[in-house]
Amino acid sequence: MIIKPLKKPINIVLEDVSADKSISHRTAIFSLLSDKDSKIRGYLKAQDTLNTLNIIKQLGAVVKEVDNEIVITPPQHIKEPNAILDCGNSGTAMRILMGFLVSQNGFYVLSGDRYLNERPMSRVGAPLLKVGAKIDGRNNGDKAPICIRGSKLDFFKFESQISSAQIKSALILAGLCSNGCEFYEDELSRDHSEKMLLGMGASIMVDGLRIFVNPMEKPLEPLDIDIPNDPSSAFFYAVAACIIPNSHLIIKNIILNKTRIEAYNVLKKMGADITFKKISSRYEDIGEIEIKYAPLKSVDVNEKISWLIDEIPALAIAFCFADGKSSIRNAKELRVKESDRIHAMVVGLRQCGIEVQEFEDGFSVIGGEVKSSVIDSYGDHRIAMSFAILGLICGMQIKKSEFIKTSFPNFSNILRKIGAYIED
Repeated sequence: MIIKPLKKPINIVLEDVSADKSISHRTAIFSLLSDKDSKIRGYLKAQDTLNTLNIIKQLGAVVKEVDNEIVITPPQHIKEPNAILDCGNSGTAMRILMGFLVSQNGFYVLSGDRYLNERPMSRVGAPLLKVGAKIDGRNNGDKAPICIRGSKLDFFKFESQISSAQIKSALILAGLCSNGCEFYEDELSRDHSEKMLLGMGASIMVDGLRIFVNPMEKPLEPLDIDIPNDPSSAFFYAVAACIIPNSHLIIKNIILNKTRIEAYNVLKKMGADITFKKISSRYEDIGEIEIKYAPLKSVDVNEKISWLIDEIPALAIAFCFADGKSSIRNAKELRVKESDRIHAMVVGLRQCGIEVQEFEDGFSVIGGEVKSSVIDSYGDHRIAMSFAILGLICGMQIKKSEFIKTSFPNFSNILRKIGAYIED
């Protein structure tokens, strides 16, 4: 991918950014918990989320699409597949499916592309093993292909030392589909799963950081949902509006869940002019975000990291234009994403002339003048998109940018709408 500098302010209203990836994965998987048709409008049609639809077909679901509405008819019983369940590049899909499948009678193998199969799965696998699940895989169960021998689990209690929506979702599903569970995390992670499951009628009680899950005594109610825009995907354009003078951006139909918009709040702390407007609420609060350019100041970020973990690479780009030194700490989780995102951002920013210091759990960035470079994305879509945003200022060439399409196929088209020149 080649990006040339944008020579005018951004002034646009974005209505169709990208359907939320996290919710798209969950709607497909959670539809299997009902015995009636789930109706999903606006499902993200990216490679990763389409892989999840293919997986639930292998598990016996019937998936049809009519006029942008996907109708999922769940199977009476989960089918034992005769082939590998391919998660592509999606750690979210693999980890949540692990939690679901450990309590389904049968044998299942989860695998993905060469990047996903090098990512650590024991962060979910180890907790599931502790509560009685039967899981194995490469590197003593840490890497895919992951093999699962599913069966009902006894009631369990689990206290997670890692604040992770993927771990929480996996454990909730394992308990819900077995004999119940009690789950605790030391900091609230993104909470889509419990909200959606409550909306489907699951017997779940949330008491602060503790969640009590009763086993399903009957199938849940089906989903009937319009998937809103993804705040993590939209955040790239928010950063662009914050670093290009005189820009004005409005993002419509977007999730305003507090665990999903923390990165926008960080931009506000840096001085950006950002307002939120709630318009509707069902499974989630939905509304619009307005961003106006304003000079940025430095900030130190070390709290609520699980609420903005996906946006940190793009946030690092904003740091480059702040007055002073900004830092991210307590974000060691970044090292086990699609790439080691701490290392990838440090190397890339240094190539662009920015002074960066690397820590085991984050980095610091001193704002300064940026220059064009050739960036290795390490096959990580968020690294590629973050440096594409920086390219709007100084121009950029990005290697392995094809991985953007696995999660955000409309990314380049929206940059072109803004007025950018891009060669994919």
